[in-house]
Amino acid sequence: MLAACSSDDGEFDKVVFADAGWDSIRVHNHIAQTIIEEGFGYDTEVIAGSTAATLQGLRKGEINVYMELWTDNIKEAYEESIESGDVIKVATNFDDNEQGLYVPTYVIEGDEERGIEPMAPDLRTVEDLKNYPDVFVDPEDSSKGRIINGPTGWAVEEAITEKFETYGLDETMNNFIPGSDSAAVADLVNHYENGEAWVGYYWSPTWVTAKYDLTLLEEPEFDQEVWDENKGTEFPPNDVVIGVHKDMPDQASDIVDFLSNYETSSDLTEEALNYMEETDASEEEAAIWWMKEFEDVWTEWIDEDTAEKVKDAIQ
Repeated sequence: MLAACSSDDGEFDKVVFADAGWDSIRVHNHIAQTIIEEGFGYDTEVIAGSTAATLQGLRKGEINVYMELWTDNIKEAYEESIESGDVIKVATNFDDNEQGLYVPTYVIEGDEERGIEPMAPDLRTVEDLKNYPDVFVDPEDSSKGRIINGPTGWAVEEAITEKFETYGLDETMNNFIPGSDSAAVADLVNHYENGEAWVGYYWSPTWVTAKYDLTLLEEPEFDQEVWDENKGTEFPPNDVVIGVHKDMPDQASDIVDFLSNYETSSDLTEEALNYMEETDASEEEAAIWWMKEFEDVWTEWIDEDTAEKVKDAIQ
């Protein structure tokens, strides 16, 4: 971690962003960085690290801005940072995201164009999965099906493992924990391109959920008491918020005002992620493309003069 937000004379020097390791936060970083650099004249920097490390950096002031705090996934640490006053929530970036167990829609509905017949036409819920071990056969254990969990060390991996017992999935299905997100995606893409059955954890917004026709399997409506007891409901609502260090309003009130207006959606975010996947663009290139495509969105976050400076810079 670097304390890079102040110069030697104590003046505010640059705006430091957190990169916690996934595509969407990097895209949002680049959008905000472009506006801050070109519209407000500040330098920017990015510090990369795990969610825990970057959140700690935000609390200490080594990081100024966190564009995607997934509040439920880090609920205890997030609430502690807000209650202590170290971090200020300035906006909700998006709150229409989803996560859970997905299947390719053709598993349920078929795909006439690809010549795929429905494989599990009555599949609706996560609990239903225990009835379909023969559809989602585990290639290493043909006596059971396979469900792809979240990667090792992710908070969702523990939740889904608990759901196995709650829904009785462990009777007929194996709980496969991949070593990484990229391994899970590679497995999904391989099955999808071959028109084969697949079921596993994913979330939106991602290029995966933007590119592929997937269906999120249903669970009982979220109930905090049931969730705490056995995870037997859908995942909790997970507002994805923008947080700043407590000193930011004094150091750069203009930046805080801008970030307070910053608001997108899962669909808008997936536009950039899908562009990355289809064109092999970098996160920075996708951010500039997105700003040109959705000028009517981001220009609402800042005043007209500032917007003109940014538009001139990205042409």
